[in-house]
Amino acid sequence: MKDCISLSLPTKSEYVSIARLTASVVANNMGFDIEAIEDIKVAVGEACNNAVLHSFCKETFDICFQVEDGTFVIEVKDCGNGFELDNYEAPDLSNPQGNGLGIFIMKSLMDEVSVDSLVGEGTTIRLMKKLAV
Repeated sequence: MKDCISLSLPTKSEYVSIARLTASVVANNMGFDIEAIEDIKVAVGEACNNAVLHSFCKETFDICFQVEDGTFVIEVKDCGNGFELDNYEAPDLSNPQGNGLGIFIMKSLMDEVSVDSLVGEGTTIRLMKKLAV
């Protein structure tokens, strides 16, 4: 059975903590250890920050937390401008800049990360973490 918790948050940075706390509670209830919970919180924060800072959506962004068979899936969706994923360049870690690290950070912390984005239609970031058995 798949459990789902959905949130619709204002596109303002002060609400990102609500998403991080919700992810923390769900991950804890699933049995993730503290290190994995912190990784999940950081990845969720990065995905939400992308929606707040880069979508230029004036209203809200949506988050769905899904739990199914020991897998935690988080989808962060905005209705903003979207972007050309083909134009994304991995950051130069020898000379890190302020922008461009978010996707890299998410991919380093989660088991799977996918980004679906269409210019003019918004972006969905899907994060997945499996519970170690």
